[in-house]
Amino acid sequence: MKSSNIKEFMRTKASPSDLFFTLTGALVLLFIIAPLLGMFLKTTPSTLFETASETEVRQSIWLTIWTSLAATLFFSVTAIPFAYLLARKNFPFKGLVTGIIDLPVVIPHSAAGIALLGFVSRDSVLGQMGSAIGLNFIGHPAGIAIAMAFVSIPYLINTARDGFAGVPERLEKAALTLGASPGRVFFTISLPLAWRNILSGLILMFARGMSEFGAVVIIAYHPMITPVLIYERFGAFGLKYARPVSVLFILISLALFILFRWMAKPKSNEKS
Repeated sequence: MKSSNIKEFMRTKASPSDLFFTLTGALVLLFIIAPLLGMFLKTTPSTLFETASETEVRQSIWLTIWTSLAATLFFSVTAIPFAYLLARKNFPFKGLVTGIIDLPVVIPHSAAGIALLGFVSRDSVLGQMGSAIGLNFIGHPAGIAIAMAFVSIPYLINTARDGFAGVPERLEKAALTLGASPGRVFFTISLPLAWRNILSGLILMFARGMSEFGAVVIIAYHPMITPVLIYERFGAFGLKYARPVSVLFILISLALFILFRWMAKPKSNEKS
């Protein structure tokens, strides 16, 4: 908040409703911050550095990052054009389709893992295709990426759809009238104008994939992504050994999230 905005806020007389809304907002923020702050305060810097030096922890964090990134980039190839279709076209059962897209957000993720297990097992069509090239999705990074994508792809589709919906159709129709193909219109007009929403959707999908546990643990307990490692250490050794890994993973996730959000932030010349 700029200094001028702060001064204006201080001069504004607060009404009872403003005070109520401020109080409720403060309680929500406290609810979010307090558990995290307590965990950080109970973790000493020496313990954090010791945890970061463990090979198992570093490998787990790296596996979590690259599998989530790979899942996001791979599935975006189909998710983004699908989002454009949802934003621009009306078709039978469109409401049902949009409801299906949101299903992974609604259903328990352990149930999602069970469903995916049957989808990628050796006797499934996808499992047999993988076996033909020597790939077994169970206990493999590819299976982890599929589980991450399943629970996180709605965030990309919905955010990209909103971005495409905000692009003026008159610009697309004008380009079509001038002889541009639908594909060229998509890549030269629709995609560039909606890119900020699409980038936000990619960030949300990536972040959600990194945090997934329930679906992944059923598909691949090993190799361990960080959420699974935290769970294992808590179950085997207790809170004292699980907490430093949690703090380290939160710090890295927060740093990545801030970096990507900064990349998506409008530049000053774009605002004007």
